[in-house]
Amino acid sequence: MSARLIESLGATEPLAEIFSDLSVLQAMLDFEVALARAEAQLRIIPQSAARAIARAARAETFDGAALARETLRAGTPGIPLVNALRKKVQQEDALAANYVHWGATSQDVADTALILLLKKSAAIFDAELARIDKALRGQSAKHRNTVMLGRTLLQPAPPVTLGLKAAGWLASVRRGRVRLNRAISEALVLQLGGASGTLSALEGRGIPLSELIAKQLGLRVPDAPWHAHRDRLAEVVCACAILTGSLGKMARDISLLMQHEVGEVVEPGLGGRGGSSTMPHKRNPIASVIALAAANRVPGLAAAFLSQMVQEHERAAGGWQAEWPTVASVIQSTGVALASMAEVAEGFSVNPKRMRANIQSTQGTPFSEKVALLLAVHMGREKAHEMLRSWSDPKRLNKRTLSQALAGVPEVRRYLSERPDQPDAYRGSAEEFIRRLLRNGRPRRGK
Repeated sequence: MSARLIESLGATEPLAEIFSDLSVLQAMLDFEVALARAEAQLRIIPQSAARAIARAARAETFDGAALARETLRAGTPGIPLVNALRKKVQQEDALAANYVHWGATSQDVADTALILLLKKSAAIFDAELARIDKALRGQSAKHRNTVMLGRTLLQPAPPVTLGLKAAGWLASVRRGRVRLNRAISEALVLQLGGASGTLSALEGRGIPLSELIAKQLGLRVPDAPWHAHRDRLAEVVCACAILTGSLGKMARDISLLMQHEVGEVVEPGLGGRGGSSTMPHKRNPIASVIALAAANRVPGLAAAFLSQMVQEHERAAGGWQAEWPTVASVIQSTGVALASMAEVAEGFSVNPKRMRANIQSTQGTPFSEKVALLLAVHMGREKAHEMLRSWSDPKRLNKRTLSQALAGVPEVRRYLSERPDQPDAYRGSAEEFIRRLLRNGRPRRGK
């Protein structure tokens, strides 16, 4: 895995690879190659110089550790990278070395590289989101009639279905997917502004040059350079925070349903996942835990990014320099949450018998809502509510169900023509809500 051990719970292997030193270096070098080739096409620099720069721009031939040390002194990765690239080109063609990084600035390199890394990450996000979408659609359809306790403020409430719960998770993730795709699409733009964002050194050829570079890199050309305007990246970061929160909500539900006292759902235990170093009996909700850790981490990172948006004039003093680790951590944290919950969605198992038993263990008290409404028509709402509150007391029920206890109350028995504590008959509009949630917001192909 291309990440330090301390970061191993904060990234998947593919995303760790994208943000590895080699990948980051190559993204910066890709910008330099595209710049040189576009300039050669416009006859700003010689074709031979562009070819020499392209041949030298191989990340594996650079000393990443040395560049990292020099970046700390330079305050930007662009300066040491350009110096190192120029030295490599000079070994082959001294004249060509003069044209390395022609007309660009160090932030152009760093920002465009970050956007290229984001573009690669987007494909990974979309694959994991597709897994979650497919899996939760299946789980919702499979369990549309699987009745379970509703829980409000962690206490028993009238029944819901697991299908509705899964459809709710899915709808939230779908909204997050739309939001994130839109934000990433807006952010996939080239950064090329030169010294102060006017491309003045290129003598009127800056815009056609930008168009050629963007085409090579698969990016769009913004209306103007955005060195000190970080709103597009901020939208991506915030969209990640919202999506990770949605995944965290699903993870919280799953982990609570896995508690021994509840026992209604179990995460897949692939490869012995979920074990304990000291307690052989344990089956921990590890995938949910990792997603919850990400959901705890990302909001703070998003807040940090937003605080970095207040940047001075045409180039920031501190704000921009703070972004790389923040964005990298947000993207990787979102990715690990997605991968974890995709695994859960595809493989969690359900215990319908335990769900029924948990409903029965309440002695029918969650159905007090239904009884109170039926009685309110005849005796008034306040009186009905107080009567049901009193009869729902465990001491008064003793070992009876609420329905059994009320059967002995003449003024209640006269108005109740059927047993009110039948879970399958008290699902309201759950089925229609499932249909709506599954139908609406379904991503179109390629979106």
